[in-house]
Amino acid sequence: MMGEDFSSGNSLLHKLDARTKLIVAACFSLQVAVQKTVEPTLCLLALALVFLLFSRLSPLAVGRRLLMVNTLTLFIWLTLPLQGGETIKFGPLALNREGIDLALLITIKTNTALLALMSLLSTSTPADLGHGLERLHLPEKLCFILLFAYRYIFVIHNEYKTLLRAAQMRCFTPKSSLHTYRTFAYLFGMTLVKSHNRALRIHQAMVLRGFTGQLIPLKSGHINRTDTLFFCLASLAMTGILAGQILL
Repeated sequence: MMGEDFSSGNSLLHKLDARTKLIVAACFSLQVAVQKTVEPTLCLLALALVFLLFSRLSPLAVGRRLLMVNTLTLFIWLTLPLQGGETIKFGPLALNREGIDLALLITIKTNTALLALMSLLSTSTPADLGHGLERLHLPEKLCFILLFAYRYIFVIHNEYKTLLRAAQMRCFTPKSSLHTYRTFAYLFGMTLVKSHNRALRIHQAMVLRGFTGQLIPLKSGHINRTDTLFFCLASLAMTGILAGQILL
């Protein structure tokens, strides 16, 4: 399925239980989010690189995703350093020192969080993550919503592409005209209608197969010694970074 490029593998992180990775990812993301200085964020970036090393993901695929995200952070670098305040001269440019520091911090935090989440969460399938959330006693309905949203957003997208191809076969060419706007409105409306009909058929099929409101995973995950060791080491590393930040 789309979006599961990293979920198949034989690395250490691929073998860990989804619950372990979810807890570590949540704690790590929270610690990254509250950072206000560059130095501890760089330490967290080093830890994220360790996660990436253990996940053994394709460097090319990881680089493509980092490039997409950093394309957005480029706009931050084009705006924040140009604000008023204490400036640094670079030829004809007068750049704000605080803006540069803030842009650098945002860039490091963005890449740190992305590397960690790719290493920890994308090494499990969305189904495993959903069942992991359920085993962590999150609301059952919320887990259902996450699982079904992931599974059927691609189905809805395929329905839309089918309708769009049908319109293009009838010589539809998008233009800045009332006809184009009306056609796209019809496309979106028919997509909603088809999605609703598909949802009814899916629900009927699930009921016929004995669905009682509970999703049963195909494999039963369990916490083993490797999960415990990884959780302890990751917690120790994050606690050490936090302690160093407080003491220094």
